[in-house]
Parts: sequence; C-alpha cells; structure tokens
Amino acid sequence: MKRRRPRLLVALVALAAGTAACSPTGRVVLPVALEEPVPATALRYPEAFGSHVAVVRGVATLLSRDLGLPVPDHVTVYLYASRAIFERGLVNDGRLPTLRAAELSEFAIGVGKRRQLLLHDTGGPPGGPDWVRLIAHELTHVAQIELAQGEGRAEQWLAEGMAEWAAFAVLERLGLDTLVERRAAAIGNVRDHPAMRDRHLDLDSLGTPRGFTARHVREGSLETYQLAFLMTDYLIRRHGFERLPDYFRLLATGRGRYESFRLAFGQGLDDFEREFVGRYIQGRP
Repeated sequence: MKRRRPRLLVALVALAAGTAACSPTGRVVLPVALEEPVPATALRYPEAFGSHVAVVRGVATLLSRDLGLPVPDHVTVYLYASRAIFERGLVNDGRLPTLRAAELSEFAIGVGKRRQLLLHDTGGPPGGPDWVRLIAHELTHVAQIELAQGEGRAEQWLAEGMAEWAAFAVLERLGLDTLVERRAAAIGNVRDHPAMRDRHLDLDSLGTPRGFTARHVREGSLETYQLAFLMTDYLIRRHGFERLPDYFRLLATGRGRYESFRLAFGQGLDDFEREFVGRYIQGRP
C-alpha cells in the first residue's frame, strides 16, 4: 500500500486544485492521508499550501509536531459550493440533525467532526490565510474528538477557544499572524462584552454547544469567540498548552465536564470564572 500512496496523493492534489464550484453537484470529497508528516523543510508558505489537500496535510503536520495534537491518519474533507449544499452536507455526510444543520449553516463555514472536515468553499485560494486558519480551527476539533473519544463532551467555550488558539499558533508559525497581536485585539474587544460588563460569564451556558451558539448569536460572534480564546489563553499561560489535551483525555475516561475541568486545572469552573473576570476587570489579563 505504501508504494501506491504517492500516486494517490498526486491524484488528490490534482483534484483538490479546483473548488466545489467545479463539481456538477457542488460537492467534492477529498480523502486525505496523514500517516506521514510533511517534512519541516518542505513547509514553506505559500509554496507548500497550493491545494486543499496540501493545506490539510501542512496544518496537520504543524498541529501534531508543534502542539502535540493527535491528528488521525486519515481525514475526509467535504467541500460544498453553496450554503444550501453545505447544510445538506451537514445532514447527509456529517449526520447532524436537520435543525442543528440549519442552525449551523446560518453562520458557520466549517465543521470538524470525527475524522471529517465539512467546509463551505467560497471559492477563495486554498492557501489564503483565512482558509488556513479555518482548516487549523476545524482540524483541532477533529483532534479534540480523538482525545475525548467522542463529540460534545467538553466545555464548548474551551473547545472553541482551544481551536482558535491553535489556529493562531499555526498562522504564527507560517509568518501570517502572531498570538500577541490576536491577544491584544481580543482584550480590547472583550472588555465591552456584555458578560464582562455584568461580571458574570455564565460558563454553564457557554459550556454547551447550543448554549454557546445562542450566546454568540445574541452577544456577537466575534466577541464571544474572542472571549473563549482569552479564557483558554489564560489557562495556557498558567498551565501550558499540554494541559488542554490532558483535559480532553480525562473526558474519555467517562468523567463529567465539571470533574474533568477541576482535575485538569486545579479549580472548579466557578472559581476560574471569578479569577478570570477579576484579573481582566483590574487590567491584569
């Protein structure tokens, strides 16, 4: 099988050079093999990120090599040419309930599920910074599912914040952005977030997929994702990034979200919320 793999990758790269709009159905399926990381010397941007398959393989290499995330050996990438086709794909390919698919397709352009990336391809270049960030974000969700051995078990704000942090780290390693700049921008916006003004984040609601969705629709998508990023960044600066995979591994043992958080980070969610809000209110993020 290994002898056939180079020919398979050549074929995949050729197919991935197009977009979903090139398909008569508006849907393209790309099986991507990730068993062997891309050599570090070959990960030059933008040269090594010229196709959808190349972007997925390059990002997977960075997530695995630099952040220690368990990216699976194979991922299937689905590209959809329109929002309506994306919504149908979330149901037919992603096996999401119809109502949840309709809800997500209203604002999301990507969903990471178990060994799947489902993406609304808007026709931009595969190697564009926004697309690389999207792939990194969703591929981090795929890794989280591998760690937790299931979907929807973690605090949703932490899952989203970790995915944002990892995506910015990938962009930083490619020379496209920096975590320092992203942190500064988020701090400036989050101080005006309704939850921060009220000094009550309500992590119970932010901790579930539907609650997180409802909050970002009501309070602003950018601000809510930035809040999740800053809370996760705060945990990383205190405990190191490696503590996040440890948290997801605890979920795989059958422990609940509250117990797993306390064991991983040494405090309950209520205590963490008070500490985080207090530091930001005092201007000591």
